[in-house]
Amino acid sequence: MRPITAVLASLVLAGLYAAPALAQDAPEPKVNALIVYGDDTCPVSTDDTITVCARKSEGERFRIPENLREHANPQNEAWNNKVIAYETVTKTGTQSCSAVGAGGWTGCSGKLINDAYAEKKLDPNVKFAELVAAERAKRLETLDQDAAETQARVEVLEQQMEDRRKGEAAKGDKDPNDQAAPAPPK
Repeated sequence: MRPITAVLASLVLAGLYAAPALAQDAPEPKVNALIVYGDDTCPVSTDDTITVCARKSEGERFRIPENLREHANPQNEAWNNKVIAYETVTKTGTQSCSAVGAGGWTGCSGKLINDAYAEKKLDPNVKFAELVAAERAKRLETLDQDAAETQARVEVLEQQMEDRRKGEAAKGDKDPNDQAAPAPPK
């Protein structure tokens, strides 16, 4: 009976020690990035979703975004951008995002993606990456405390098991299943 108890106890302890390792393999929570206006409330984050809100004034609610309001002045355009534009004027065929040549359309999705990332980097009003990093840091603050509490519970359970084992050994209890074999007949 004692070997079975020892095996069960070791399996329980192994499960308790493995729990933090399993928690590390959990996927990153989803990030819900929103723009809220005026006194609108920001939705509350849940366990599996980080909600980050960028707040703008109420006057901005129905306006055209700032980066689309003003027309670019060609005189203010960088010389490098003009050269790049001239280099791509005659680019045709596959991966070119042009209506000319076979497969000219194949480069358009890549161009749209690159333009979107460039626009996101240059937007001075909304810095979701910084807001997401702050929310993640806030969540990580409780991680060490949770780990310490779990470790303390495990140590208490280990001590209880050790005390029980020592108590049984001190009593000298014999297992009723451990009976000496009867002496053979003469």
